[in-house]
Amino acid sequence: MKFEVTILGSNSALPTTKRFPTAQVLNVLERFFLIDCGEGTQIQMKRFRVPMSRIHHILISHMHGDHIFGLIGLLSTFSLQGRKSDLHIYGHSKLERFIQFQLELLETKLDYQIFYHTIFGTEIQTLFEDDSVIVQSFPLKHGAMPCAGFLFKEKERLRTLKSDMLTFYNIPIKNRHAIKQGEDFIREDGEVVPNKKLTNDPPKVRSYAFCTDTAYLPKIAPIIEGVDLLYHEATFLKAEEKRAKKTYHSTTEQAAKIAVEANVKKLLIGHFSARFEDLKEHLKEAKDIFPNSALAEDGKKFFVELDRD
Repeated sequence: MKFEVTILGSNSALPTTKRFPTAQVLNVLERFFLIDCGEGTQIQMKRFRVPMSRIHHILISHMHGDHIFGLIGLLSTFSLQGRKSDLHIYGHSKLERFIQFQLELLETKLDYQIFYHTIFGTEIQTLFEDDSVIVQSFPLKHGAMPCAGFLFKEKERLRTLKSDMLTFYNIPIKNRHAIKQGEDFIREDGEVVPNKKLTNDPPKVRSYAFCTDTAYLPKIAPIIEGVDLLYHEATFLKAEEKRAKKTYHSTTEQAAKIAVEANVKKLLIGHFSARFEDLKEHLKEAKDIFPNSALAEDGKKFFVELDRD
């Protein structure tokens, strides 16, 4: 029942020997989503033991190179490994042309099918949904470049049955699914057994929000309200707020303010400038405003445990 984020790359435009450009893998109940695909993503996937064959969905926030230059290599590797299963890629309408042009130029034919899904970037948009998870995009602010954030949320589970109560009230199997859905049980003599007597509350829904690249944008707070984990870019320290504003990026302080405004449980900061080798000041500035902050450094994993309280 995992809900786990693996950081593959945490730098901004320029990679370093210690930090690769942006890429993450989110495992939601064994559904693996690759979020952005900067240069060297496939190397990091091998390095940090991410199962490539389990990636069926790739989400691209925007069309800047440090978020997409790893795609063509990864797609080629999938084919060389004998992949046959479909792959779904979500991004700007230009993304399909970007990929197909390279494949055609290289005379490369993939042995699997890619389905492209356009992110329109003007409103909240549902990208993927099944019986356990829903994935949505929402617009960020990155100058003239359309850019999307992503919100991943589990769907509420069914209530769990109390085995001793099932035996005590001799509840037939045919009634149990309805009870899991919250219905009371009516006995043959007309007695109503309240659902609370028969079931336990389901675990709380877990959620993750991914926000990069973006200027400080308080209006996203209601969209990501209360998420368990928020990844928010913090390209600059607070002293460089003017530069952040000019380049449509955020500072550590601004990322932390979003975490406070959205009442999130934990903040991960990343998209660091290559100019910074030591990130202690980034973490300090974020923690000064939002104490439960962490650096989203390459190779780190962040878990959200099931909470039944």
